[in-house]
Amino acid sequence: MPSFRWSAVNGGGEVVHGVMEAPDRAFVIERLQRQGQTVLRADPADRRRGLGELLQLEIGAARGLDKNGLAEVTRELATMLAAGQDLDRALRFIVENARGARARAILGRVRDKVRSGSSLAAALASEPRSFSRLYIGMVRAGEAGGTLPATLDRLAALLERERTLSANLRAAMIYPALLVVAAIASIILLLDYVLPQFVPIFEQSGAQLPTATRVLMVVGAVVGAATPWLAAASVVAVVIIRHLLSIPAYRIRFDRMLLRVPIAGRLIRETLAARLTRTLGNLLENGVALIPALGIAKDALGNLAAAEAVDAAAAKAKGGAGLSRPLAAAAIFPARTIQLLQLGEEAAQLAAMSLRAADIHEEQARLMMQRLVALAVPMITIGMGLMVAGIISALLTAMLSLNDLAS
Repeated sequence: MPSFRWSAVNGGGEVVHGVMEAPDRAFVIERLQRQGQTVLRADPADRRRGLGELLQLEIGAARGLDKNGLAEVTRELATMLAAGQDLDRALRFIVENARGARARAILGRVRDKVRSGSSLAAALASEPRSFSRLYIGMVRAGEAGGTLPATLDRLAALLERERTLSANLRAAMIYPALLVVAAIASIILLLDYVLPQFVPIFEQSGAQLPTATRVLMVVGAVVGAATPWLAAASVVAVVIIRHLLSIPAYRIRFDRMLLRVPIAGRLIRETLAARLTRTLGNLLENGVALIPALGIAKDALGNLAAAEAVDAAAAKAKGGAGLSRPLAAAAIFPARTIQLLQLGEEAAQLAAMSLRAADIHEEQARLMMQRLVALAVPMITIGMGLMVAGIISALLTAMLSLNDLAS
């Protein structure tokens, strides 16, 4: 039976540790909870360090916490504060149990600043690579309102939702991407390796080959000669595109173009709407005013065209025009987003309606991705099969013509 190392806060408010043999992690958590303890973590005792930890280099020290680490730290901090721990003790526990030297260094600097008299929000703001404006804004509002444990709990839930949505989208794209790579590799293998084996036979025969076979031989020769150059050109193109996208004028054009793509554009709009409404709803629910909340939410979108629309809507909302109408004028977010935000404004329930809209848009994005994958996989498979069959058919036709000539 596997062993699990666990940490928990007992009834006296102390952090305790231990090792327990159990069939799974859920059993450990359930047993500790029955004993009246608040579980902070329960991990396999023989868990090996992940490949990412083993390969951590000093060059990575300039980067911040990853999304998984940030969500885990936030959840642990919220749990400890809710269990009655003071902030310094909670931060000390998190620093001591952080996974990886980089995370320990970042969290250690945050704890040092808090111990020097800085607020938690100000300490987090000194690590902008790890903590976003959204994160810092919610923590600042939680400190001001005396609701830091509840705020961190909402923030952890937000980070976990975003992580789940992103993971689902990436997972859905893995299989189609592998199929595309396999299709391209198969065709290049046929044209660059298999076909050249038959070329000497065709040339020695002196026979008039079918048109399809002659075209295939030309294509194979071009592919064989151009593959290294195409690979080099692809690398150069990626570097140039990344440089252009770092320039705001080009990036906003690219982002607008993405939103106009027939099928993918709609998926991007749903994802942007979910991100906007989820961020806005959490900020408003945490006591942040509408205009500052919009300023933070636009930075969480990751699309300059959408961020520009939110910025323009914030400027008009500041003048008393409301939020839903200026957003509708931008024609970027789905109509459902506008309608729900308008209902929220009219009923003075903008935070609740924003969170409701986020749930709807996240579900829509998930369903759209499932449909796209369900459509793309057979199309890619059929297309790959037709191209491979065409190449093989051209070769077989040529071989049959040589047999007819010999007979």
